[in-house]
Parts: sequence; structure tokens; C-alpha cells
Amino acid sequence: MLEDRESMPGVTRNAMSQPERLSPQEEAAPCILVVDDEETICEFLEMGLGHEGYRVERATDGAQALQLATQLKPDLIILDVMLPGTDGLDVCRRISSISDVPIIMLTARGELQDRIAGLDGGADDYIAKPFRFQELVARVRAVLRRHGKAVHQTLRYGNLVLNRDTREVWRGGFGVALTPREFDLLELFLAHPRQVFSRDTILNRLWGYHYVGDTNVVDVHISALRDKLGDVDRRLIQTVRGVGYSLRLTGV
Repeated sequence: MLEDRESMPGVTRNAMSQPERLSPQEEAAPCILVVDDEETICEFLEMGLGHEGYRVERATDGAQALQLATQLKPDLIILDVMLPGTDGLDVCRRISSISDVPIIMLTARGELQDRIAGLDGGADDYIAKPFRFQELVARVRAVLRRHGKAVHQTLRYGNLVLNRDTREVWRGGFGVALTPREFDLLELFLAHPRQVFSRDTILNRLWGYHYVGDTNVVDVHISALRDKLGDVDRRLIQTVRGVGYSLRLTGV
């Protein structure tokens, strides 16, 4: 019987079987339920949100979304409108009728009437595909904050300080003016100091999974960010040869 349950599409092993013991860090992390029938999107969001410190569970159709929403009691749901079986808008209405869990609608539909239908159905926010991951994360943080589940808004590393709310950056007490993309890039590094990010990972996280173009755009933005941070000797944002880039404390 257990094998049959584990093989059900859209349900993770932990969701249906005896839950594994979570570490204190995992228990404290907000739980996000991602509901989408596109495997690529689910994997992309699970990896990205996991790196941001969230605990992620997945479902791929409306029926299992309703089941897991009740069983897991997530802190937030990212819900696709176009689902097999029960429509995402109906799922949103049914969940909202029994729970105060915030919902962000995720869909390829971008028309005004679709957005209104989602918001009227109980959704807290709405984002259309294709999307930039950093924008989605910002919306996740904002929705969680409105529901009293705030995450850290200030990131510090050495003499670097970044405020997510005001989108301001300081180094050594002096303000640093960055473009929106440069800010997102620095935020990614500050949220994961010493972690090495490949060009492809940076492209997926900042430009979006749909981006098609030259990966050298990452090198260009890294160079500009180094210049603005005064990292002339490349001891702050370091190049890991053959792999990618990493924020290190050396020389900060």
C-alpha cells in the first residue's frame, strides 16, 4: 500500500509516508507548497526557494494540492492556474474558504480579467510566466511579511550591508548605487556567502529559466558590481576557476 501511495503523481514521499524528523532549522523555515504540473517549474522553484531558506513541498494537480494544503498546513502556496483536473482558480477558492494561508497565483495567463479572477478567488498576489526568480522571491517575502511571517530584510557580510526593503547597499558605511540587476546579484551572493554559483545558476535565478542568450552577460554584471563595490583586486567576489563565482570574506 505504501508503494502505491508513493507512486502517486505530484505527492512527495514525505507528504504521504511517515514524516521524517526535521532539524530545528528546517522546522523554523517557512513551508511553501508549490502546485504546478510542469516538472521543470517545480524543480526550478524547489531548488531556488530551498536555497533561499524555505522548506518546499510539491503537488502537480488540484486534488493533491487540496490534500497537502490540509495535511501540511504550509505558510504559503504558489499555485498554477492551469492544472489537470481541478482548475487552479477553483483550488484557490476552496483553500481560501477553509484556511487563511496566503496564495500566489502562478500562470501563463497575463490578461487583466485572469488576474482579477485570481485575486477575487482569494489569492494574495499574481505573477505571470515567464518570470524572474528574484521577483517571485520578493513577492514571497512581501506576502509572508503581510501575514506576520517576516524573513530577514537586512543581509550583512563583513562591512557589506544590504536592505531588501529599501533596496539600499552600503560598504564600510558608504552607500553604493546599484542597478536593479546588480542589486539582485549582490543579494544572491549575500544570502549565500561562500557558496559557489555557476553562470547557468545565476542566469536561472536572476534572468529566469526562460532566458536564451549568451552567458557572458553574467561576467559583464559581475565586473560592474566589482567596480561599484571597490573590489578591484577581486578578493570579495572571487572567481572559482572552471565553476563560477563566490562571495568570500577575504579582503573585506
